[in-house]
Amino acid sequence: MGRDHLESIVEEVMKQMSEKNTSSEVPIGVSARHCHLNKESLEVLFGKGYELSEKAPLSQPGQFAANETVTIAGPRGSISKVRILGPLRSAAQVEVSQTDAFKVGLKPPIRQSGDIEKSSPVTIIGPKGSIYLEEGLIIAQAHIHMSPQDADNYKVKDGDVVEVTVKNPQREVSFSKTIIRVSEKYQLEMHIDTDEANAGSIRTGEKGTLKKVEPSYV
Repeated sequence: MGRDHLESIVEEVMKQMSEKNTSSEVPIGVSARHCHLNKESLEVLFGKGYELSEKAPLSQPGQFAANETVTIAGPRGSISKVRILGPLRSAAQVEVSQTDAFKVGLKPPIRQSGDIEKSSPVTIIGPKGSIYLEEGLIIAQAHIHMSPQDADNYKVKDGDVVEVTVKNPQREVSFSKTIIRVSEKYQLEMHIDTDEANAGSIRTGEKGTLKKVEPSYV
């Protein structure tokens, strides 16, 4: 085997590895309405000293769906059996779809999880009590969790805005203003809510194609 031929093989292998590492496909998870609680709110809703019990692990390491559920309420109505996600956080918040918001008569902003300042108020009702949050109800903005290694592979960084297109036999939809979230604790997955999934006939496990967006168009 000649030297030139060997170098050609090496170049082809490196090219294939590079293409594999920079794949633009991302797996998608559909996120239903849910609630995050802190210790104080959990004890008001479920009783002093209460601890969440795990129903099932979530895709992100260390996070889980709890067996416990609550009711959320607004001026127009309520929604029962809203799943609590663990572990506990520093502040309570509720994430819903636009359809859910219409049902309870509230107008939450589209935000990243944790960004609840000046968001919508909401009442959370548990078996032992209720709490009224002056701010804490949001519609979660579409986002992609990824590790630093994933970020290198996709050539993006934390806070970048991208577009993700999903094609399936039913229809094709694109999600603009999708936020990149990078952490050592994250596993690669894009999160959309049930309204977004229904609009594109998308189920958990399907994949979308990521496209970087020029800053001038964000």
